[in-house]
Amino acid sequence: QVQLVESGGGSVQAGDSLRLSCTASGRTSAIYNLGWFRRAPGKERESVAVISATTSNTIYADSVKGRFTISRDDAESTIYLQMNSLKPEDTAVYYCVAANYKTRYRDTWSSSTFYDYWGQGTQVTVSS
Repeated sequence: QVQLVESGGGSVQAGDSLRLSCTASGRTSAIYNLGWFRRAPGKERESVAVISATTSNTIYADSVKGRFTISRDDAESTIYLQMNSLKPEDTAVYYCVAANYKTRYRDTWSSSTFYDYWGQGTQVTVSS
């Protein structure tokens, strides 16, 4: 089993920055990919970014490219989401996610069903 715990959310104004953290525990050696999803009020869950646990290759949703950066720190069993130039439409609950080995992850990473483990979420609110 893997446990994921997010932190770092908060309320900011448009243009501000936040850094989210997610610490993984348990059988983390089985994880191949880690990432972030978000759910805005009244909307479906939406993929944000994913990072390989072995190569650090990253993929981003078009809506956050150039503004968000996902990274990992293996020594701390932690991944991060650096969010810059935040917009009101970024307001959502952000979830840390992790996946066991999957084939064709570059084609399926954006689907919530790709992931086996989910954190409890952390609220990000961006006001104009």
